[in-house]
Amino acid sequence: MKEFEKVYLDYYDIVYKYILSLCNNESFAEEITQEAFFKALKKIDSFRGECKLDVWLCQIAKNTFYTEIKKRNKEVELSLDIPLSENSIDQKIFYKAEAFEIHKILHKLNEPYKEVFWMRTFGDMSFKEISNIFNKTESWARVTYHRAKMKIMEELK
Repeated sequence: MKEFEKVYLDYYDIVYKYILSLCNNESFAEEITQEAFFKALKKIDSFRGECKLDVWLCQIAKNTFYTEIKKRNKEVELSLDIPLSENSIDQKIFYKAEAFEIHKILHKLNEPYKEVFWMRTFGDMSFKEISNIFNKTESWARVTYHRAKMKIMEELK
């Protein structure tokens, strides 16, 4: 039990920030993070070490998040406080009418494009943080984000 307490203390912030990047709602992110750690505690014996522990915990948290969203059958409010740049996707997100279309397109994107785009755009996560979660390089995170952005721009045309 002491070992899991150390896991909790060491990884809580990573998991919380990851979930916060998905929903941008602090209290909901806290709730999901707590639930994810509870599930992880029950399943800690099934952790085989095939990936980093933080990746495993974030996967449990992501599954918990999506399960809870389906259960509640409601949208989590997203903050759209994004700096504007001329004719960019960021500017289009700012306008709510276009934001709905972008969210529909984003929902159809394959992983990891969808998740990386969410983390970067709505979660305000750095490419370094994103690369750590996926256990990839920062270049991979940048390229994946750029490709997701291009796919959304294509669909908007």
